[in-house]
Amino acid sequence: MLHENTEGHSSVKMVMRTVDLRSDTVTKPTEAMRNAMANADVDDDILGFDPSAFRLETEVARIMGKEAGLFVPSGTMGNLISVLVHCEIRGSEVILGDVSHIHIYENGGLSTIGGVHPRTVKNNKDGTMDIDKLEAAIRDPKLELLYPTTRLICLENTHANCGGRCLSVEYTDKVGELAKKHGLKLHIDGARIFNASVALGVPVQRLVRAADSVSVCLSKGLGAPVGSVIVGSKSFIKRARTLRKTLGGGMRQVGILCAAALVALRDNVGQLEADHKKAKILADGLNQIKGLKVDIDSVETNIVYFDIVKGLTITAPKLCKDLEEHGILVIPESSSRIRIVLHHQISGSDVQYTLSCIQQTITGTRVENGHT
Repeated sequence: MLHENTEGHSSVKMVMRTVDLRSDTVTKPTEAMRNAMANADVDDDILGFDPSAFRLETEVARIMGKEAGLFVPSGTMGNLISVLVHCEIRGSEVILGDVSHIHIYENGGLSTIGGVHPRTVKNNKDGTMDIDKLEAAIRDPKLELLYPTTRLICLENTHANCGGRCLSVEYTDKVGELAKKHGLKLHIDGARIFNASVALGVPVQRLVRAADSVSVCLSKGLGAPVGSVIVGSKSFIKRARTLRKTLGGGMRQVGILCAAALVALRDNVGQLEADHKKAKILADGLNQIKGLKVDIDSVETNIVYFDIVKGLTITAPKLCKDLEEHGILVIPESSSRIRIVLHHQISGSDVQYTLSCIQQTITGTRVENGHT
C-alpha cells in the first residue's frame, strides 16, 4: 500500500502483520501437510484408484458412519453431485433453506446443470426450518401433472448465513423421519459439520445418521488446501463417481491433495474448540465497542457477524477498507454488517489486535499496523 511521505514522494507502507478473517478457507497448508503432499503415494484415480485418495475416502466414510466416500474438488461440486444423484429425473424438486449456501452461493447449478427445481422454506435464525413448513412444502404426488415431484430435502450444518449455528441431533432426526415418511432423501451440506460436532459435543456420525448423503468440506475449519468428500451408500457413491467425471471433477494423481486432507483430519479437528472460544472472545469484545452490536447467543462456532448501529457515520465497506490498512482482512455483508470467520491460524493475539484496531478505527484514533 502506498502513502505520501513528508517530502511528497510515494513510498511503500510496510504491512507488518496480516490477520485474515475473511473465511476459514484462507488457511495456508501446514508444514506437515506440505511434507505429506511431497511424499504422497499416488496413482491414476481415473484408470484405477489413487491409494491416498482411497485412504481419505474410506476414513471420512468411517468417521461419518456411511458405507463409502468420494473425493471432489469443492463443496459446491459435492452438493451438486449429491442433489443430482437423488434427483435423477429432470424436473425433480428439492426443498432447502431460503438462505442456504446451496441456494444462494452455488451459482444455481442444481437448476442450470441438473434441471432440478428448488423450493425454499424460510430459515429461522438458528438455521432450522420449521418441520410443519417443510411438510407443507412437499408436493402432493397426485398432482404431478401440475407440480414438480419432491425428491429431496437439504439441510446445512453448521449454517453459515445464520452465523455458524448448529443443527441438533434431535432436529436432524425429525427431518430424517419426515423425509422417510414421504419417501424422500435427506442430504446434509456439512461444510462445517465438524464444527457442529465439537460445539454440540456429539459424535459427527451421530449428527448425520439420518442423512442419505453428506458433503464434508476439508478446506474450511480443518484447513486442508483443497477438497471435500461426499459420503453415502455404495450405490450412491457409484453413481456419484460417474457424475464427478461428467462435471470435470475426476483427477489423476489426486492423492497429492488427499494426503494434505488426511493430515488436516488427523491434526485439526482437535483445534476447532479453540477457534470457537476465540470467536466468543472476539464477539464479546466487539459488543463492548460503542456503535457495534453482536448477537452473542448466535455465536456457537467460528463465525461472527457484527452490525454497525444507526447513528455511526462509518459504513461496513469503509470500515473494512480502513482495517485493511492495518493488515486485517474482513468481508462486508451489507452497508452495515460485517462477517468474521476464525480458523486455526488465528491466534489469541490476533483477536486482541483486531479488537484494538476496530476500536481505534471507530473512535478515529490512529493505529500503526502491528502495534496496539
